[in-house]
Amino acid sequence: MADAPPVTVYWRPGCGFCSSLFRSLERSELDFDRVDIWQDEDAAAFVRSVANGNETVPTVQVGDVALVNPTGRDVLAALAEAS
Repeated sequence: MADAPPVTVYWRPGCGFCSSLFRSLERSELDFDRVDIWQDEDAAAFVRSVANGNETVPTVQVGDVALVNPTGRDVLAALAEAS
């Protein structure tokens, strides 16, 4: 998708849900960025801002849309809608 918005996955080490989402997105050959919220305080603050004050991961940003603990299918649907 040439005009697709950027996709960013906010994650933390040891998160099984994050690992599962990474595998799903990699199988779909989606280009996305990974941001470790334990290494980036601004990223952690963003996640808290969209997850009711919690550091729930994975949280995914697709353009201007934030998805908290989505499936790979959810991310692809948001990307299709935004494109």
